Amino acid sequence: MAKFSKIQVMTAMKETGMVPVFFNKDIDVCKNVIKACYEGGVRVFEFTNRGDFAHEIFGELVKWADKECPEMILGAGTVIDAPTAALYIQLGANFIVGPNFNPEVAPVCNRRLVPYSPGCGSVSEMSNAQAAGCDVTKVFPAGNVGGPSFVKNVLGPLRWSNIMVTGAVEPTEANLTEWIKAGVMCVGMGSKLFPGDVVKSQNWKAITDKCVEALGYIAKARA
Repeated sequence: MAKFSKIQVMTAMKETGMVPVFFNKDIDVCKNVIKACYEGGVRVFEFTNRGDFAHEIFGELVKWADKECPEMILGAGTVIDAPTAALYIQLGANFIVGPNFNPEVAPVCNRRLVPYSPGCGSVSEMSNAQAAGCDVTKVFPAGNVGGPSFVKNVLGPLRWSNIMVTGAVEPTEANLTEWIKAGVMCVGMGSKLFPGDVVKSQNWKAITDKCVEALGYIAKARA
């Protein structure tokens, strides 16, 4: 069962403005990355379903985070079908994210009041997702479907939209400022926040510092 309510999840997404996206088959690496992000001010974290036994790792991370990072809201990403969504919700996912919009996933999440943020690449997809109860829609791959200008133009006719973008997001002032000024609710960021060499060298402080820096740019762009 989800530890945090839908309102708490959405509020944290909006207030921090950033959702790190990460997967590693080594649970200790995952714990260190999550802890580093937590110490850097991150409060919403997406663990992606991208490897064998990923759900088993996630279940352990939820129990661990409840004690070590009590304010961290953990969710599951790369969820493309209803059975997988149900599995992760049973393991304690506070939100579900997908690269695509699958209308069969929405009722599974809605029944438990767990936010579902599907990947959308057009106004029609976003509108259909919203009609299915998706309060936060993810534009993906954001860089390929039009970048910040796409978000800005979508918010003309669909001005009530809460948009998260993933893909082509970087922890730089110029990039984050452009997305925030376009009107996104939050950004999702993976490899640019967790460079392979940094993770391999176990330089967790570098990740913490990068999170602090990125969150600072987001806050500055919103001011």
